[in-house]
Amino acid sequence: MSPNKENYLKAVYELTLDFRKVTNKNIASIMNVSAASVTEMLASLAKDNLIEHKPYNEISLTKSGKKIAKELVKRHRIWEVFLYEKLNYEIDTLHEASDQLEHTSDDVLSERLNKFLNYPIRCPHGGLIPGNVKRRSDNDTPLTEFPVGAIKKIHRVVDNHEFLTKFKTTGLTIGEEIEIVEETDDYILVASKEDGKVKIPITDASFIFLD
Repeated sequence: MSPNKENYLKAVYELTLDFRKVTNKNIASIMNVSAASVTEMLASLAKDNLIEHKPYNEISLTKSGKKIAKELVKRHRIWEVFLYEKLNYEIDTLHEASDQLEHTSDDVLSERLNKFLNYPIRCPHGGLIPGNVKRRSDNDTPLTEFPVGAIKKIHRVVDNHEFLTKFKTTGLTIGEEIEIVEETDDYILVASKEDGKVKIPITDASFIFLD
Protein backbone atom coordinates (compact mmCIF):
# COMPACT_ATOMS: atom_id res chain seq x y z
CA MET A 1 0.00 0.00 0.00
CA SER A 2 1.27 3.48 -0.84
CA PRO A 3 2.19 5.91 1.96
CA ASN A 4 -0.49 8.27 0.65
CA LYS A 5 -3.21 5.65 1.10
CA GLU A 6 -1.93 4.89 4.58
CA ASN A 7 -2.11 8.57 5.51
CA TYR A 8 -5.77 8.71 4.51
CA LEU A 9 -6.53 5.68 6.67
CA LYS A 10 -4.81 7.41 9.58
CA ALA A 11 -6.87 10.56 9.03
CA VAL A 12 -10.15 8.60 9.13
CA TYR A 13 -9.02 6.74 12.26
CA GLU A 14 -7.95 9.91 14.07
CA LEU A 15 -11.22 11.69 13.27
CA THR A 16 -13.04 8.69 14.71
CA LEU A 17 -10.97 8.88 17.91
CA ASP A 18 -11.85 12.57 18.21
CA PHE A 19 -15.57 11.76 17.86
CA ARG A 20 -15.61 14.12 14.88
CA LYS A 21 -17.75 13.44 11.85
CA VAL A 22 -15.70 11.63 9.22
CA THR A 23 -16.51 13.52 6.03
CA ASN A 24 -14.62 14.54 2.90
CA LYS A 25 -14.44 18.10 4.23
CA ASN A 26 -12.89 17.14 7.58
CA ILE A 27 -10.40 14.78 5.95
CA ALA A 28 -9.37 17.52 3.50
CA SER A 29 -8.93 19.93 6.42
CA ILE A 30 -6.67 17.60 8.39
CA MET A 31 -4.55 16.59 5.40
CA ASN A 32 -4.43 20.00 3.69
CA VAL A 33 -5.62 18.61 0.36
CA SER A 34 -8.47 19.42 -2.02
CA ALA A 35 -11.93 17.88 -1.72
CA ALA A 36 -11.47 16.35 -5.16
CA SER A 37 -8.30 14.55 -4.03
CA VAL A 38 -10.14 13.16 -1.01
CA THR A 39 -13.04 11.89 -3.14
CA GLU A 40 -10.67 10.13 -5.52
CA MET A 41 -8.68 8.47 -2.74
CA LEU A 42 -11.75 7.39 -0.78
CA ALA A 43 -13.09 5.67 -3.87
CA SER A 44 -9.82 3.76 -4.16
CA LEU A 45 -9.87 2.79 -0.47
CA ALA A 46 -13.48 1.63 -0.75
CA LYS A 47 -12.53 -0.52 -3.74
CA ASP A 48 -9.81 -2.10 -1.56
CA ASN A 49 -12.44 -2.77 1.15
CA LEU A 50 -10.64 -0.54 3.66
CA ILE A 51 -13.43 2.02 4.15
CA GLU A 52 -17.18 2.13 3.61
CA HIS A 53 -19.68 4.93 3.18
CA LYS A 54 -22.56 5.21 5.64
CA PRO A 55 -25.82 7.15 5.24
CA TYR A 56 -25.50 10.97 5.28
CA ASN A 57 -22.08 10.73 3.61
CA GLU A 58 -20.23 9.52 6.71
CA ILE A 59 -17.16 7.38 6.20
CA SER A 60 -16.00 4.52 8.41
CA LEU A 61 -13.15 2.03 8.40
CA THR A 62 -13.79 -1.62 7.70
CA LYS A 63 -12.36 -4.18 10.10
CA SER A 64 -9.24 -4.60 7.97
CA GLY A 65 -8.93 -0.85 7.43
CA LYS A 66 -9.14 -0.16 11.16
CA LYS A 67 -6.47 -2.75 11.95
CA ILE A 68 -4.03 -1.15 9.50
CA ALA A 69 -4.86 2.41 10.58
CA LYS A 70 -4.49 1.63 14.28
CA GLU A 71 -1.01 0.20 13.76
CA LEU A 72 0.02 3.16 11.59
CA VAL A 73 -1.13 5.68 14.19
CA LYS A 74 0.69 3.74 16.89
CA ARG A 75 3.96 3.72 14.90
CA HIS A 76 3.61 7.39 14.01
CA ARG A 77 3.07 8.50 17.60
CA ILE A 78 5.88 6.32 18.96
CA TRP A 79 8.28 7.92 16.48
CA GLU A 80 7.03 11.33 17.53
CA VAL A 81 7.83 10.55 21.17
CA PHE A 82 11.32 9.41 20.21
CA LEU A 83 12.06 12.48 18.07
CA TYR A 84 10.64 14.86 20.67
CA GLU A 85 12.18 13.35 23.80
CA LYS A 86 15.48 12.00 22.47
CA LEU A 87 16.35 14.22 19.50
CA ASN A 88 14.72 17.48 20.68
CA TYR A 89 12.49 18.02 17.66
CA GLU A 90 10.01 20.91 17.94
CA ILE A 91 6.32 20.01 18.23
CA ASP A 92 5.52 21.52 14.83
CA THR A 93 8.27 19.58 13.00
CA LEU A 94 7.50 16.11 14.33
CA HIS A 95 4.81 15.09 11.89
CA GLU A 96 6.74 15.08 8.62
CA ALA A 97 9.75 13.19 10.01
CA SER A 98 7.55 10.68 11.86
CA ASP A 99 5.45 10.20 8.74
CA GLN A 100 8.51 9.12 6.76
CA LEU A 101 9.78 6.83 9.52
CA GLU A 102 6.46 5.08 10.16
CA HIS A 103 6.19 3.97 6.53
CA THR A 104 9.66 2.43 6.51
CA SER A 105 9.73 0.71 9.92
CA ASP A 106 8.52 -2.84 10.46
CA ASP A 107 6.73 -4.40 13.44
CA VAL A 108 9.97 -5.52 15.12
CA LEU A 109 11.56 -2.06 15.02
CA SER A 110 8.34 -0.40 16.12
CA GLU A 111 7.93 -2.65 19.16
CA ARG A 112 11.61 -2.38 20.15
CA LEU A 113 11.34 1.40 19.97
CA ASN A 114 8.14 1.24 22.02
CA LYS A 115 9.91 -0.81 24.69
CA PHE A 116 12.95 1.51 24.62
CA LEU A 117 10.64 4.45 25.35
CA ASN A 118 8.97 2.47 28.18
CA TYR A 119 5.62 2.18 26.39
CA PRO A 120 4.56 5.86 26.40
CA ILE A 121 0.88 6.62 26.89
CA ARG A 122 0.71 9.82 24.83
CA CYS A 123 2.50 11.45 21.93
CA PRO A 124 3.86 15.02 22.26
CA HIS A 125 0.59 16.39 20.86
CA GLY A 126 -1.31 14.72 23.70
CA GLY A 127 -2.86 11.89 21.66
CA LEU A 128 -3.21 8.44 23.18
CA ILE A 129 -0.95 5.76 21.70
CA PRO A 130 -3.06 2.76 20.59
CA GLY A 131 -2.04 -0.48 22.27
CA ASN A 132 -0.21 1.25 25.13
CA VAL A 133 -3.41 2.20 26.95
CA LYS A 134 -6.72 0.40 27.43
CA ARG A 135 -8.87 3.43 26.63
CA ARG A 136 -9.87 3.73 22.99
CA SER A 137 -10.13 7.52 23.09
CA ASP A 138 -9.97 10.60 25.28
CA ASN A 139 -12.91 12.22 27.05
CA ASP A 140 -11.64 15.71 26.24
CA THR A 141 -13.67 18.34 24.38
CA PRO A 142 -12.84 20.86 21.61
CA LEU A 143 -12.24 24.45 22.73
CA THR A 144 -15.21 25.52 20.59
CA GLU A 145 -17.63 23.63 22.86
CA PHE A 146 -16.87 25.57 26.07
CA PRO A 147 -18.67 28.74 27.21
CA VAL A 148 -17.06 32.06 28.04
CA GLY A 149 -15.71 31.97 31.59
CA ALA A 150 -14.70 28.30 31.51
CA ILE A 151 -11.26 27.52 32.92
CA LYS A 152 -9.68 24.35 31.56
CA LYS A 153 -6.31 22.83 30.69
CA ILE A 154 -5.10 22.24 27.15
CA HIS A 155 -5.12 18.46 26.96
CA ARG A 156 -4.40 17.68 23.33
CA VAL A 157 -4.01 19.23 19.88
CA VAL A 158 -4.61 17.81 16.41
CA ASP A 159 -1.48 16.65 14.61
CA ASN A 160 -1.77 18.99 11.62
CA HIS A 161 1.37 20.78 10.41
CA GLU A 162 -0.28 24.03 9.32
CA PHE A 163 -2.22 24.30 12.58
CA LEU A 164 0.78 23.35 14.77
CA THR A 165 2.93 26.03 13.10
CA LYS A 166 0.37 28.65 14.12
CA PHE A 167 -0.21 27.08 17.55
CA LYS A 168 3.49 27.31 18.33
CA THR A 169 3.47 31.08 17.74
CA THR A 170 0.79 31.54 20.44
CA GLY A 171 3.16 30.31 23.14
CA LEU A 172 0.43 28.04 24.49
CA THR A 173 1.46 24.53 25.49
CA ILE A 174 -0.20 21.23 26.34
CA GLY A 175 -1.01 21.14 30.04
CA GLU A 176 -1.38 24.92 30.28
CA GLU A 177 -4.50 26.26 32.01
CA ILE A 178 -6.53 28.80 30.07
CA GLU A 179 -9.69 30.83 30.63
CA ILE A 180 -12.11 31.53 27.79
CA VAL A 181 -12.56 35.30 27.80
CA GLU A 182 -14.51 36.07 24.63
CA GLU A 183 -16.03 34.27 21.64
CA THR A 184 -17.04 35.73 18.28
CA ASP A 185 -17.90 34.24 14.90
CA ASP A 186 -14.25 34.63 13.89
CA TYR A 187 -12.17 33.84 16.97
CA ILE A 188 -12.01 32.75 20.61
CA LEU A 189 -10.00 34.87 23.03
CA VAL A 190 -8.32 32.92 25.84
CA ALA A 191 -6.07 34.02 28.68
CA SER A 192 -3.38 32.24 30.67
CA LYS A 193 -0.95 33.23 33.42
CA GLU A 194 2.01 32.29 31.24
CA ASP A 195 1.00 33.88 27.92
CA GLY A 196 -1.61 36.51 28.69
CA LYS A 197 -4.46 36.93 26.20
CA VAL A 198 -4.31 34.93 22.98
CA LYS A 199 -6.73 35.21 20.04
CA ILE A 200 -7.40 31.85 18.36
CA PRO A 201 -9.22 31.68 14.99
CA ILE A 202 -12.40 29.58 15.10
CA THR A 203 -11.01 27.21 12.48
CA ASP A 204 -8.01 26.51 14.73
CA ALA A 205 -10.02 26.32 17.96
CA SER A 206 -11.62 23.06 16.83
CA PHE A 207 -8.12 21.53 16.74
CA ILE A 208 -7.51 22.26 20.46
CA PHE A 209 -8.98 19.92 23.08
CA LEU A 210 -9.47 20.82 26.73
CA ASP A 211 -10.06 18.77 29.86
